[in-house]
Amino acid sequence: MKFKSLLLLTLPLLLPALPAAAQQTAQQVEGRVKKLESEMRAVQRKVFPGGSKEYFEAEIQAPAAPVTAPGVPASNPLSDLSRRVDSLESQLTTLTGQMEENSFKVRQLEAALEKFKTDAEFRLTTLEGGAPPAAPGAAAVPPAAAAPQPAVAAALTPEQEYNAAYGLVTAKDYPAAEKALSAFIAKNPKHARASNAQYWLGRTYFAQNQPVQAARTLLENYQKRPEGERAPESLLWLGKSLMAFSPPSPQKACEAYDQLEASYGKTLSQSLRTQLVDARSAARCG
Repeated sequence: MKFKSLLLLTLPLLLPALPAAAQQTAQQVEGRVKKLESEMRAVQRKVFPGGSKEYFEAEIQAPAAPVTAPGVPASNPLSDLSRRVDSLESQLTTLTGQMEENSFKVRQLEAALEKFKTDAEFRLTTLEGGAPPAAPGAAAVPPAAAAPQPAVAAALTPEQEYNAAYGLVTAKDYPAAEKALSAFIAKNPKHARASNAQYWLGRTYFAQNQPVQAARTLLENYQKRPEGERAPESLLWLGKSLMAFSPPSPQKACEAYDQLEASYGKTLSQSLRTQLVDARSAARCG
């Protein structure tokens, strides 16, 4: 405000001595100063939300007076004032650009924090903070949000729909497989192939480096369909998904492997038992 006050006090003394054109220029300069002060207050409210309502005077110094060579007329006060206004405009532009850059960085941080909170919440409430994977009949964890369902020809049977979705898995078209498998499960939750579909959905998430979503999907498949065809494999890959966490969760992985042994140990195929032995060794289970 000192800048504005000094300007208002000085202009009336200068105006009588200036020609009409100079007076008009001085009035225009005063208008520019008022506009800049208004803009500076607006920027300040964004940069310092909740701060003092008073205007913080900008730390802008008048440019040093140039050294005038002998015989060269000195600059008049009006031209000096114009240079100071130009300096104020330049600094306001810089401040506005910095504010926009900071806002962009804040939005990026908020998005990263939201993703971290989602992953951490699942780990703490469903896995790390709770008991081992529930036995058959236990309450299931909240299901993952259903992915958008792709359009499926009306003539296809559920078996044909499953085969088409599984074909996308073998082709390693994981984004398309994710949508097709999710659509099949949503339409046919009690079909004989539902256990296979949700198991491969979990494997699809795992292949896309989404171990938290994979663990949720595989655990839900075991809890909802303990007699399903892919229930044992779901527990095996639940443990592998837990080991893919950052950081890994070997203790919880071993609990999943123990549950696999307890529930299906007598009926495991030789291939699945070999995979279980390797998985337990990788997690250093006792």
